[in-house]
Amino acid sequence: QVQLVESGGGLVQAGGSLRLSCAASGRTFITYEMGWFRQAPGKEREFVASITRSGGSTHYADSVKGRFTISRDNAKNMVYLGMNRLKPEDTAVYLCAARRLGEADFGSWGQGTQVTVPS
Repeated sequence: QVQLVESGGGLVQAGGSLRLSCAASGRTFITYEMGWFRQAPGKEREFVASITRSGGSTHYADSVKGRFTISRDNAKNMVYLGMNRLKPEDTAVYLCAARRLGEADFGSWGQGTQVTVPS
């Protein structure tokens, strides 16, 4: 299992921007597809974005498409989530996740970082 640690969350006004970071341990980072999920109070965890092992392909939830950008740096074992034009409904704990090649589910999770966008 890869160990994941998120950072970069905070309080930002509507319309503002944040960049989340996820640091991964281990030498096998490149074998993992990476993703970002979020969980708001009283709601189920939801998919935000994912990126393939090479970084050549990305996927986004409709709610963030055009505003968020996922990227990775395999040399640094890092994954990022750039968030622009933030809305109050983006308020949530954001979690970094990893899915090993051949596995159906994301099996490694970070502790999360809080993003708050006041209404």
